[in-house]
Amino acid sequence: SLGCSLSLLRASWSQGGGEEQCPGAAGPPGARAGGARLEAADGRAGPGHEDFRPRIVPYYRDPNKPYKKVLRTRYIQTELGFHERLFVAVLTSRATLNTLAVAVNKTVAHYFPRLLYFTGLRSAKVPHGMVLVAHGDERPIWLMYETMHYIHQHFGSDYDWFYIMQDDTYAQAEQVKALVTHLSINQDVYLGRAEEFIGGDEQARYCHGGFGYLISRSLLLKLHPHLDSCRNEILSVRPDEWLGRCIIDFLGITCVSQLQGQHYHTYELAKNTEPEKEEEEEFRAALAVHPVSDMTLMYRLHKHFSRIQLDRTYQEIQDLQMQIRNLTSLTPAGEGGLTWPVGINAPFLPKSRFEVISWDYFTEQHLFSCPDGSPKCELSGASKADVSEIIESALEQLNSRYQPLLRFSKRQLLNGYRRFDPTRGMEYTLDLLLEAVTQKGHSHVLAKRVSLVRPLSKVEIIPMPYVTEATRVQLVLPLTVQDLDFVANFLDMFAMNTLDTHDNALLTLLFIYHPYDAQRVSQVDVFAGVKAMVGELEKRYAEVKIPWISVKTEVPSQVKLMDIVSKKHPVDTLFFLASVWTEINMEFLNRCRMNTISNWQVFFPVHFQEFNPALVYRGEQAASSSTDFLRDGHFDRHSFAEACFYNSDYMTARTKLAADILDRDEVLESMEVFDVFLHYSGLHLFRAVEPGLVQKYALRSCNPRLSEELYHRCVLSNLEGLASRSHLAMALFEQEQANST
Repeated sequence: SLGCSLSLLRASWSQGGGEEQCPGAAGPPGARAGGARLEAADGRAGPGHEDFRPRIVPYYRDPNKPYKKVLRTRYIQTELGFHERLFVAVLTSRATLNTLAVAVNKTVAHYFPRLLYFTGLRSAKVPHGMVLVAHGDERPIWLMYETMHYIHQHFGSDYDWFYIMQDDTYAQAEQVKALVTHLSINQDVYLGRAEEFIGGDEQARYCHGGFGYLISRSLLLKLHPHLDSCRNEILSVRPDEWLGRCIIDFLGITCVSQLQGQHYHTYELAKNTEPEKEEEEEFRAALAVHPVSDMTLMYRLHKHFSRIQLDRTYQEIQDLQMQIRNLTSLTPAGEGGLTWPVGINAPFLPKSRFEVISWDYFTEQHLFSCPDGSPKCELSGASKADVSEIIESALEQLNSRYQPLLRFSKRQLLNGYRRFDPTRGMEYTLDLLLEAVTQKGHSHVLAKRVSLVRPLSKVEIIPMPYVTEATRVQLVLPLTVQDLDFVANFLDMFAMNTLDTHDNALLTLLFIYHPYDAQRVSQVDVFAGVKAMVGELEKRYAEVKIPWISVKTEVPSQVKLMDIVSKKHPVDTLFFLASVWTEINMEFLNRCRMNTISNWQVFFPVHFQEFNPALVYRGEQAASSSTDFLRDGHFDRHSFAEACFYNSDYMTARTKLAADILDRDEVLESMEVFDVFLHYSGLHLFRAVEPGLVQKYALRSCNPRLSEELYHRCVLSNLEGLASRSHLAMALFEQEQANST
């Protein structure tokens, strides 16, 4: 009530002034202090200002024009017209392309989102890992003209800021990226180290090219129409002076060293400078350092500035931790709510025993939680490097805390435990046998337990090639005699979800005949009913053709069957290897298209397998499919029957497999398509649960002629697909109750 009363009282004061002006106010009527213009009486913005108030645009479609499907962009960033932030251009030459330009590429290039090198050489040999644009003319002014024209033509509509530097410049990439985040993109910006023209106007300045300079997108767009005039009318020896004179003469904008409260700090290196001995604040704050005479100096500068940045980051962490400690006492939990390490998320608290994160035990030689499920395996590779690094870090922390009173050295790792906590990172607990040496030289052996955390750092998005949802999917369905009871449901779902919706998907059937059935195919065709159903579909959908391939074999190896199908389709075909229990739907087909990338990634979905309704419901009515349809079942991780991949990727991996096994075709009987990609391709194998693939319960027939591993996986899939442990326990309990009575 008090707040409302004060608000009303304040409103009456502010409105009571009427047409009176504040005492001492100067300027025309309608102007406010600070220079901000008032809106016109009709509500429109004043002259020179745009009205950014949102308005609703009503949707209207001409009924006389045919409806066309709107093609949306893949990313909302593209549709809204967002731009990337920073583009970097590095000017290089014949003498420095293989020296200083390479040094720039190895030190700071990977910090920038996009960096290109520009040179005037003709047919220059490009060093590895660099993107070079050769203009074919080594005149400095011409190189600058062609570079600005190229940037505008290819990147002018994609980036907000353009940073131009020479290859004898060392730029602190992180500082440059931080600078552009604090500048407004609505202004014409020409920012760098401002220098006076020789014999020119005292007010005009150009940006020195040796220290790099920043140009905004709006300035580049305004400058581009005048580049030809500048090339013909302005005479200059230095390209940076030529560009500065062009901007001043045609746009009236001069170079500045500070803008919007941001300073462009630079540092000029003297001859024979030792970067490690430079302690001036001007050097430490520099965004760009020039001139860099050789590659070694470039690497030394990068090492020194990286150390400065690292020390600065550690100091910021300590300051933040101190602030957290001071503020924790004011929170309701008090100092007891302070987590360790300070500033890192608290450990995950499980709500049930099923959410407990287990610890993995290890020693310096062995790991007791192996990826293949074995109880003990040798510690090697990345795991061994991880354990060695964490032990060294533990000793370093102990010595930094207790020196000079005590100095610790490792005798042995007694016990090691680690676990990955997704809320904070990798946690370690080490029992170390240490030898402690005092300042007087006395030593003592003791055991000490230490805890360490490797926190999750900045999350990076892995760049992936662009894919679309318009790719045609070729379904491949292998069929045996045991699958005949389920074919009708598969074809009905295929017709309803793909043919009726005109989805870009085709189907090929693979009839697998036993040798005995193949001999009697002229008298009794076991697949005659399926072929009749296919004929009915082709009559119903005149534009659809469903081909089939007949194969005679006792052992239906997935790889051998895929070899036959692969030869009958183009190399750019996207295959979806399905099973007869799969219920095809548009949602999954789109994910198949998006998750499968040619020459990059294959997709092996984990389908959802429903439990046996006789055990789950025991005579009761099943739950509605519209509510919690993924409840009474599990994701079958033992099945690799479904797969999405391109024919070209399969053919490449299959060629490597053929060279490895030579003529031993019996090896193929123990392999699946998943094994081919896993062992004989360098592609990413994306294995993920797929809620769009839901299969009804059915007892699979496991072929004993397959390899022991494949047969064992099939049996496990059948057993785990019966019911959950609670359902099985209830069924056993009811059976015992019935037997006892």
